Amino acid sequence: MAAAQSDVFLSHASEDKEEIARPLREALEDRGLVVWFDEVKIKVGQSIRQEIEKGIAGAKFGVVILSPSFFAKQWTQAELDALFTKKVDTGRSIILPIWHRVTKDEVAAHSPLLAGLLALNSATMTVAEIADAIVEAVEEAG
Repeated sequence: MAAAQSDVFLSHASEDKEEIARPLREALEDRGLVVWFDEVKIKVGQSIRQEIEKGIAGAKFGVVILSPSFFAKQWTQAELDALFTKKVDTGRSIILPIWHRVTKDEVAAHSPLLAGLLALNSATMTVAEIADAIVEAVEEAG
């Protein structure tokens, strides 16, 4: 069965859901993007792992909200692993990182590869500005 297509898979820690993940999902959807978001896409009784894997497989990009909570969780690390694998397999830059309450040094301590990607930063940008930048990246990729 083919995975449902979305523009972005929104990877985040549950602790960041209220402050940035939900508002960002809403902002992206308001701008016309199709967003894979766990609390919308995973229904009671479904396999969380299988639904996440389908979401990643069917997404053009992975928007990754990097935060102290993100780096502390196994689920988010597994999502990041899958996104990096997809990046390598496709040869495309599909990971769109957002730094949320982290510095470049903190990101580098967890993942030098992630620290090397140009990131959006919630400390210096509004959710609307972040959403605009993501929409631009998705549209440029076609």
